Amino acid sequence: MLCHSRTGPGVKNIVNRVRVLRFGAAMTKTFSELGFAGRLIAVEGLDGSGKSTQIYLLKRWLELQGLKVFFSEWNSSDLVKSATSKGKKRELLSPTTFSLIHATDFADRYERQLVPLLRAGYLVLCDRYIFTAFARDTVRGCPPEWVRGIYDFAALPDMTFFFKADLEVSLNRILDGRPQLKYFEAGMDLGLSNDIYESFRIFQGRILERYLGMSEEFKFTIMDANQPIEAQQSVFRDLVATRLDLSAFVVSLTHAPGTDGDRASLPVRTSPTNS
Repeated sequence: MLCHSRTGPGVKNIVNRVRVLRFGAAMTKTFSELGFAGRLIAVEGLDGSGKSTQIYLLKRWLELQGLKVFFSEWNSSDLVKSATSKGKKRELLSPTTFSLIHATDFADRYERQLVPLLRAGYLVLCDRYIFTAFARDTVRGCPPEWVRGIYDFAALPDMTFFFKADLEVSLNRILDGRPQLKYFEAGMDLGLSNDIYESFRIFQGRILERYLGMSEEFKFTIMDANQPIEAQQSVFRDLVATRLDLSAFVVSLTHAPGTDGDRASLPVRTSPTNS
C-alpha cells in the first residue's frame, strides 16, 4: 500500500531501482553485530537542529587524528539528486514520490559507498539515516510498515545521535542562515496552515514526536541541541571516544602531517549549514 496521493509516471522506475537493491529480510542488527570492520555513526534531528554542524566538526576532529573517515549525507546520490532538486523547485513531489526518491538515493549510497567502506574498516559518518524517512514520510501520510519495508535491507547504525532542539530554536537557526523557510521543510505541501511559519511548527512538531517515539526502539543517544555549539561538540566527541576504540581506525602507525596533538584540539567552527 502506498501513501494516499497521486504518483507521477517516473515512480515505477524508482520502485524498480529500490527493489533491485533490496538484500533480504528486515535488518535488525548493527554493522558491528554483522562483523563489519568499520563502524557507522548517524546523526538525526529536525531541520535547524544543528546536527549537520556537529557531524561536520566531529569529522574534522577525527580526520585530524589520522583516522579513516567517510562522510555521507541524505539526498546526495548523483543518481537522483538533480531530479529531486527539480521536483522540489517545481513543487511536484507527492508524498509517495518523495519517499521513493529518497529511498533510491539511500539505496544507491548504501550499496556503492557505505557497505564497501565499512567492510574496509572506515568510520562512516551519516548526516541522516533511515530514521529520517521513518519520521518524515509517515508524517506525510505514508504507512509506517510500508516505509520500513522499503529500507529493510539496511543494517542499523552502530551509534545514533538525535539532536533535540526546541522548535523555536530550530526555526531561528534556519532564519539566521537564510531569509525564508523552504516549501517542503515547512510542510506546506500538506496544507497544515497558510502561514509558512505555523506550518513549520506543526510539521516539524509532528516529526519530533515520531523521532521520540522510536528513540528507545533504536537506542538513540539524545543530545541537548539547545546548548552552545562548543558544549555539544565536547559531549559528542567524548561519547564517540568512549564507545569506540578510535586507534582501530588509524590510517597508518604515524599520523598524517599536520595532525599532531595540538592540531587535534580543533577549535570549534560552524559548518555551512545549520540543519
